[in-house]
Amino acid sequence: MLSRMAKKDWLSSERRGKSSFYTLTDRGRDLLQEGQKRIYHPSWDQDWNGEWFVLAYSIPEGDRSLRDRLRDRLAWLGFGSMGNGLWISPRDVEQDVHALSASLNLHNHLMCFQARPVNDLTDGELVSRCWDLEALHHSYNDFAQRWRIASDSAAAHTRAAREESDVRAFVLRFELIHEFRRFPLKDPFLPRDLLPKPWGGDDATDVFRDLHDRLMGPADNWVSDVLRNAPPHIDQGPSVP
Repeated sequence: MLSRMAKKDWLSSERRGKSSFYTLTDRGRDLLQEGQKRIYHPSWDQDWNGEWFVLAYSIPEGDRSLRDRLRDRLAWLGFGSMGNGLWISPRDVEQDVHALSASLNLHNHLMCFQARPVNDLTDGELVSRCWDLEALHHSYNDFAQRWRIASDSAAAHTRAAREESDVRAFVLRFELIHEFRRFPLKDPFLPRDLLPKPWGGDDATDVFRDLHDRLMGPADNWVSDVLRNAPPHIDQGPSVP
């Protein structure tokens, strides 16, 4: 796992005797910061001018690894695939595409345009072709329903027993973040004009934030206790979000 992250330039390694030590690279730190932003501050409220950013790529069939890396990065940027190497986004992602092209050395393989549909195809129909928002909406609803029970339980424990185990709060918050962090990998964060109404992401985000805030104090207390009792030679690292 660590070696794969180092190959992706997310970590740098240093050998000291028989041990290897890893630190975040600038790229790895940027990735974590972007991921944190998407987890804790998801946004579907950006303005949309009705235009689509269109990207077309042509990569030799034999370079499948490069195509797969490009597709993963395009999905992370919120692009939807129309098939045959054609991807679209409702946002102006020109600068992101320039950076992506440079990092993968794809200057001669990408073409980009700003466009509007000129036939009877509606925005809703176009969205349904490129993204499965219905499945994502149901996943958000399922998350909200299951974790709302945990949120209600956490509120009851807060009122009834202040000495509730801090380690349990840490474990529950860890599980909460671990599950919710999967949504930014699937959600293109389309403008609200293009989303179903109601949108399950709103309810799921409210439940996530409420429970996360309830668990933050006792969870951080447990982490602080562990770090206070840690041997002096152990690097305590950054605080837990």
